[in-house]
Amino acid sequence: MKIIQVTDLHLVKPGTTLCGLDPLARLQACITDINRNHRDAELVVFTGDLSDTGEEITYRVLAEELTKLLPPFRLMLGNHDDRTAFLSVFTTVRVEEGFVQSVKDTSEGRLIMLDTLVPGRPEGRLDVARLRWLQQRLLEAGDRPVFLFSHHPAFPIHMPLLDRMGIVEADALHALLKEHGKVRHIFAGHAHRPIAGSWRGIPVSVLRGTNHQAALDFSPDRIAVTHEPPAYAVIFIDQDSVIAHFHDFLDRTAAYR
Repeated sequence: MKIIQVTDLHLVKPGTTLCGLDPLARLQACITDINRNHRDAELVVFTGDLSDTGEEITYRVLAEELTKLLPPFRLMLGNHDDRTAFLSVFTTVRVEEGFVQSVKDTSEGRLIMLDTLVPGRPEGRLDVARLRWLQQRLLEAGDRPVFLFSHHPAFPIHMPLLDRMGIVEADALHALLKEHGKVRHIFAGHAHRPIAGSWRGIPVSVLRGTNHQAALDFSPDRIAVTHEPPAYAVIFIDQDSVIAHFHDFLDRTAAYR
């Protein structure tokens, strides 16, 4: 099974830029590259921060661009998103207990996509309602493998400012995942960095966004923006392995036009 992960689009009003770059042009290049090389993907998962401002116009622009994407897709929300504005445009998106969270059952197991957005806050939350929803989805999965998608990482990446913006209820989340026992991987966004490792025995990965990136800086009090190449992940899953390729989809000559 092939899945594509795209994250941190940070769309702004058409004709404007963010961090000296054009998020819309980057998204268009991303979709073009996926269509060219991965039209056989079972799903494209967009793991949040679809908009930078949360304005309705940015979601309208996104909706228009997604009509050009060939594989099916799922949309998730990040801390920059506005749930109300998003749902006013994507009116057919399923809402579970007031949150944009969903599951997809596949031949290789269950995909669970979380909503960790707290309006006006940079950190992620999984309150009682969201944890209860996740617990039920894990119970339904039974003995099947589970793959978790979340905008915010639940695990530390050792970049102090970003670590303070992770999922607050990480311990409660881990307790549910440990109880289920068959969570094979956690895919996250938010950090704008290519990262891979494990958290309390569960494999994890993060990737760059489609616009600007966060510099590799372990200082306690700053996050610097860089123009490292944008990327998406090409994920292969079978009963023996989970392999994620981080693909830079713009060449060096096109990245900074």
